[in-house]
Amino acid sequence: MSTAEFPELLREAQQGDERAFNALFRQNQPVVLKYLMTVAGREAAEDIAADTWVSVVRDLGRFEGDEPAAFRAWLLSIARRRWIDEVRRRTRRPETPVDVLPELTPAPDDVVSASDAAAGTRWALDLLATLPPDQAEILALRVIADLDVHTTAKLVGKTPGAVRVTAHRALRRLAGQLGGDQSDPAVTNPAAPTIDT
Repeated sequence: MSTAEFPELLREAQQGDERAFNALFRQNQPVVLKYLMTVAGREAAEDIAADTWVSVVRDLGRFEGDEPAAFRAWLLSIARRRWIDEVRRRTRRPETPVDVLPELTPAPDDVVSASDAAAGTRWALDLLATLPPDQAEILALRVIADLDVHTTAKLVGKTPGAVRVTAHRALRRLAGQLGGDQSDPAVTNPAAPTIDT
C-alpha cells in the first residue's frame, strides 16, 4: 500500500469497512507481534497483540492522521500500554505455567522460504532478547517498526538524544556479541540496514 492510498483505506476502516480494516491488520500485525516478542516474550506476544487490536477496533474512529507511520506509531503506543498492563497484572497475580501445547500454524505455500524467514526472524528476536530491556525495545521500535527517533522518544518517554544513545549502545553490544568491531556495528553485516542513532 502506498502512502497515497493510506488515507482512503483508513477512512474506510473507520467507517466500518471490514475489508479495509483487514488490510490494516495484515500490514501491521507482523510489526506488532515482533515488537511484543521483543519486549514481552514469545509466550505473551500473541495475547497482548489480540488485546491491542481490540483497543484499536474500539478507538479507531478517534485516530487522526493520514500517514502509515503515524498509524503504526499510534498502534505501537497501544501495544506498549497493553504490555505494561499485562506486566502489572502479572505482578499482582503471578501465574504458574502449565505444559504448553505446540504452536499450530497453517502450512505456507512455499515451506522452504517460510522456514528460512521464520528462522531469520527467530534468530534476530533471540539476539534482541540478549539486550537490556530498554535497548531491545528501542531497537525494535527503530528497526522492526521503522519509527523515527522523535516518534520512538515520544513513545518510550525519553528524549531523542537518549534514544540515539541507547540505540548506539545496543548496536555496539550486538556487534560485540557477533564478534565485529564494537565501534562499527555494520562490520558484522555490511548489508544490514543502518539506523540514525
